[in-house]
Amino acid sequence: MNILIMGGTRFVGKAIVKGLLLKQHTLTLFTRGNKPVPDNVEHIKGDRENEDDLSALNGKSFDVIIDSSGRSEDDTKLLLAHSGKPKHRFIYISSAGVYKDSIFMPLDEQSPIDPNSRHYGKFMTEKYLINNKIPFTSFRPTYIYGAGNYNPIEKWFFDRITQDQIIPIPYNGETITQLGHVNDLSDAIIKSLDLSICVNKIYNCSGKKAVTFRGLAELSALVCGKNTNELKFRSFDPERLDKKSRKLFPLRINNFYTDITLMETEIEFSPQISLLDGLKDNFLNDYSLKTIIKTDFTNDQYLK
Repeated sequence: MNILIMGGTRFVGKAIVKGLLLKQHTLTLFTRGNKPVPDNVEHIKGDRENEDDLSALNGKSFDVIIDSSGRSEDDTKLLLAHSGKPKHRFIYISSAGVYKDSIFMPLDEQSPIDPNSRHYGKFMTEKYLINNKIPFTSFRPTYIYGAGNYNPIEKWFFDRITQDQIIPIPYNGETITQLGHVNDLSDAIIKSLDLSICVNKIYNCSGKKAVTFRGLAELSALVCGKNTNELKFRSFDPERLDKKSRKLFPLRINNFYTDITLMETEIEFSPQISLLDGLKDNFLNDYSLKTIIKTDFTNDQYLK
């Protein structure tokens, strides 16, 4: 198939491109040009918010459009105004961050939406695709992790563990969260392209199991070669912090995990990478290969 990918040279997009090339699809990448693109793909350099740049898509035709960088309904409208509707499918990378906090867990695809979420634009994009009868499949991951992650989730824990620092942790560390490996997300997306049952569907996509904050720290310690009994935790009360200070901790403070049954049933795909193996891959093939500059942990004092 002839596939347009918005993004494609960083993290999620990069993993999707790698998988699609193995399937021998014809790819066009639309990026700002800050990162190299693979051989044998067409590259259109531009800013998706600039109509003049998007005009390079005028007159082209695509079977599939995969949008890994759109954040709002306007982003999608502007894109489709120039690319046209895909013949086969529009694949959208949404977020489980659209869900409202709930006393009921896990969150499924019918859980209430939070209109104040910073990801609300992704939900509105899904509504736009539905209302305009554009064949689509949307994926709502929780926290995506893996080598190349530019969100400092694994790094936040690795830094403190490898540099023998105190690990600030909300309450007693028993809050539950959920991570999903970038390669599992990519594989689920690519498999969905061949399934008609996935048309006009939204899927939670994350790891099979959730984990406590303390458990995440302990798994991170294992891959760093550290004794989990020697970790130095410091409990903090997030209710006493202002919003700015809360953001110093890299994960949502509340319980946050989703039900992936619909994905497993309809796409017939279950996550293949365990959290321990995924963290190990990141540590060995990304984090430990970089020149480590001693981290400034000054702001950790506010997490108390």
